[in-house]
Amino acid sequence: MSETATANKETRGFQSEVKQLLHLMIHSLYSNKEIFLRELISNASDAADKLRFRALSNTALYQGDAELGVKLSFDADSNTITVSDNGIGMTREDVIENLGTIAKSGTADFFEKLSEEQNKDSQLIGQFGVGFYSAFIVADSVTVRTRAADADVDEGVEWHSEGEGEYTIATVSKQSRGTDIILHLREEGKEFLSEWRLRDVISKYSDHISIPVYLQTPEKDEEGNDTDETKWEQVNKAQALWTRAKSDVSEEEYQEFYKHISNDFADPLTWSHNKVEGKNDYTSLLYIPSKAPWDMFNRDHKHGLKLYVQRVFIMDDAAQFMPSYLRFVRGLIDSNDLPLNVSRELLQDNKVTQSLRSACTKRVLTMLERLAKNDEEKYQAFWKEFGLVIKEGPAEDFSNKEKIANLLRFATTHTDTEEQTVSLADYVSRMKEGQDKIYYLTADSYTAAKHSPHLEQFKSKGIEVVLMYDRIDEFLMNYLNEFDGKQFQSITKAGLDLSQFEDEAEQEKRKETQEEFKNVVERAQTYLGDRVKEVRTTFKLANTPAVVVTDDMEMGTQMAKLLEAAGQAAPEVKYILELNPDHAMVTRMADEPDEEAFGRWVEVLLGQAMLAERGAMEDPSQFLTAVNQLLGK
Repeated sequence: MSETATANKETRGFQSEVKQLLHLMIHSLYSNKEIFLRELISNASDAADKLRFRALSNTALYQGDAELGVKLSFDADSNTITVSDNGIGMTREDVIENLGTIAKSGTADFFEKLSEEQNKDSQLIGQFGVGFYSAFIVADSVTVRTRAADADVDEGVEWHSEGEGEYTIATVSKQSRGTDIILHLREEGKEFLSEWRLRDVISKYSDHISIPVYLQTPEKDEEGNDTDETKWEQVNKAQALWTRAKSDVSEEEYQEFYKHISNDFADPLTWSHNKVEGKNDYTSLLYIPSKAPWDMFNRDHKHGLKLYVQRVFIMDDAAQFMPSYLRFVRGLIDSNDLPLNVSRELLQDNKVTQSLRSACTKRVLTMLERLAKNDEEKYQAFWKEFGLVIKEGPAEDFSNKEKIANLLRFATTHTDTEEQTVSLADYVSRMKEGQDKIYYLTADSYTAAKHSPHLEQFKSKGIEVVLMYDRIDEFLMNYLNEFDGKQFQSITKAGLDLSQFEDEAEQEKRKETQEEFKNVVERAQTYLGDRVKEVRTTFKLANTPAVVVTDDMEMGTQMAKLLEAAGQAAPEVKYILELNPDHAMVTRMADEPDEEAFGRWVEVLLGQAMLAERGAMEDPSQFLTAVNQLLGK
């Protein structure tokens, strides 16, 4: 490991986020210390993948050393462990960028999550691409010597830090490309100065790494005793896991491979491993995580599959193979039909890409269908994490709209809980005789939906209503028109008709009441003028005097709110005021001969209805004045 004297040496300060990270690493983060070795070997494997890819266009990068691998050695006398690779290596600029800063957006979110008590033994490090710093869990200082594959011998770089506020960086001579990481162990890290301990960790976490991982071990004499000579012994299987037969891969190996490619510390919820031969030859290994990534709704969230072509790594986050509403899916695809020099631009309009995207999408949807059918508890765990994203599906993926609709879950008046556990198939199975529509209500919250006055007649008639309170629901319903041949019907629209659930006597009474209240409706319409689109009687209310609704073809309240929240101009919503002729306040208004006092009653009823529908009114002073005058009288 000896190198020539250093030159161009300087001391630099860490980015403030790195200081926080190192403090957490050293003092509180991991109870599972062995994770550091998994992270460093994983990084070495990535460096080998990058070299393979770069060498496709520049074979000279191999420099006669075609076998890629990772080597581990330890020295009990000096208390060091060394992890070496012969991958792509780093330049001085790379070292400063990768080891001196966390060059990733959302760092503040990262520390916020780490500060939560339940995350002290954190699952988060790998998700933020900062696994290198886990070395400081067991080391009180770390030295990195590296040389980029296309750099000269005297252009190596040495980085050193004791995990405090600064690090040194210098130019050194390094005979071989790649990176050596030397860990100077603290007392609690000395358990890893053991062949069996290192062998155990490598076998546990790195069997699936597609390059060999070697451990330096002593040669044995004829009696089986250690000698002063050493050898490099391969510890892992070093066969790309997805190329092996499914029957040869254990559940634990699938789980560890998921953690390797996703930087997630939790086990996946489920996975699907498939080799396809025919029109397109490819292998896919797709995972559904158990937890949503912290940045799933960030605009710069990177998603997609790892792309391999004929087992050669091409790129991370190939988004072309997975639609946006499935952006939580992790895994890889290995194609035999794409060119080795394929670029992101070429993938965009490639027919093979489109075919693979369609196949992978259907594979994931089938995986979720099976999960929903076979393990309701697991599917509910999935829905809590990813339900909002799945709701984007009908707008994005018309061809799979029916499959996606089967995966949706909602709260309804049947369950009396805000947990979204009811499928549309469940709802249809409970529909009343003669019911031909799926009734739904969108609101700002579950509480607002549950107590909406629009539900009163549905409750009295025992008709189940789907309660939608996620912000995306109004957007979803623009694209979800029917399910199982049943049309969706918003219960806040003017076209709502429940006459099929009434007997002849009820229908006759309705006609009589409408005729009796005709004059009241006309007086209210005259008073309000063009402030409302229409005034009319309604028979869907029990305890509420009035509500407002919109025409079937007009934008609803929730969609208007969504546009306003997004800073977009929403068209003015013209409401229809519906009066409950059986309510005491409405009959009191109807009996009021004085037009001025009648107008005050109209203001109160309209104001209440607007508050219930929008949570606000255009002119609160008008409403308050009317209330005060009526109370004063």
